[in-house]
Amino acid sequence: MDQPDLRPIYIDLPEAPPIPGLRFRPPAGRPDYAAMVAVYAACAEADQLDETVTEADMANFMENPVGSDPARDRLVAEVDGAVIAYSWMNHRLEAAGDRAEHPGGDEVHQHRGYVHPAWRGRGIGTAMVRQTWRRAAERPLGEAAAGGPWLQSFLLESETAGHALLSSLGYSPVRYAFRMRRDLASPIPDLPIPAGLEIRPAHPEHYRTIWEAEREAFQDHWGYSPWPEEAYHRFLEFPHYDPRLWQVAWEGDQVAGLVLNYINVEENEWFGRQRGYTEDIAVRRPWRRRGVASALIARSLAALKDRGMTEAVLGVDAENRTGALRVYERLGYTPLQRWTVFRRLLPDSAEIDA
Repeated sequence: MDQPDLRPIYIDLPEAPPIPGLRFRPPAGRPDYAAMVAVYAACAEADQLDETVTEADMANFMENPVGSDPARDRLVAEVDGAVIAYSWMNHRLEAAGDRAEHPGGDEVHQHRGYVHPAWRGRGIGTAMVRQTWRRAAERPLGEAAAGGPWLQSFLLESETAGHALLSSLGYSPVRYAFRMRRDLASPIPDLPIPAGLEIRPAHPEHYRTIWEAEREAFQDHWGYSPWPEEAYHRFLEFPHYDPRLWQVAWEGDQVAGLVLNYINVEENEWFGRQRGYTEDIAVRRPWRRRGVASALIARSLAALKDRGMTEAVLGVDAENRTGALRVYERLGYTPLQRWTVFRRLLPDSAEIDA
């Protein structure tokens, strides 16, 4: 029987700089994860990313694609066989927008990449971004979009090289988000759960219901598109979740709100800190404006402190329509870093190939 050809398939990028040994290909799966994590770690140190990516994180992200074709939407750059950069992209049709000119939602092709600091400034990042344009042009999402097609990326304010690259390619800021921090040495308020609700331990038979509640709640967020089944698999395999830390409020058999706290042990060891994350904060519409989120977050802060954490961190859209930013500020969170979301319209074929 003939053996399958497992040799990598290399891709010619027209804008690729003339660097000896430079080639581009799709990731090879698990054999590449350690090298990709090393690239990320170097970028994190250079760009003050303040977080780590483990091989388990990489495996979960790469092996549970959402709105993405792994063979065509991921790209690795190597020099003489050593991985020196990687990128990914996904494609989505937003269910609804909150901008008046596009109330029906946008076609969005989101991309993100990392180039090892030792190889920056040579045109590798430019070539990889322009490749995402070709891929977006190959994958139109139909006539239902009211706006776009948009190319989108996101960067921390400390990623100055990335900001310069996107600006040079015609991207502009359209949205901001904050990573916020809360010192657990400060008093944590004791906020009651609203009458009629109760906090219950999360068991495996509850995970689907909890995830469905979060999916429903997040439909009001900017940039939302319906979460496909693949997103549930990624949720289940997130390596840092600890359901014993989750705070989930129920009314009967209905999930009213949730905070899916976790601790990234490897990251804390790397940075020499004791940080917990109060993330996946969601309250379904019928239970909003009743203090559910505040009560769940207060319980979350206490639970993390009981585990020995000294700080809690979360991310929030700066213009979130549910008022989340104000809730977090009242609970003692302050901005730590700012994200910028960039967009530009997909160029026509002449500009893509220019």
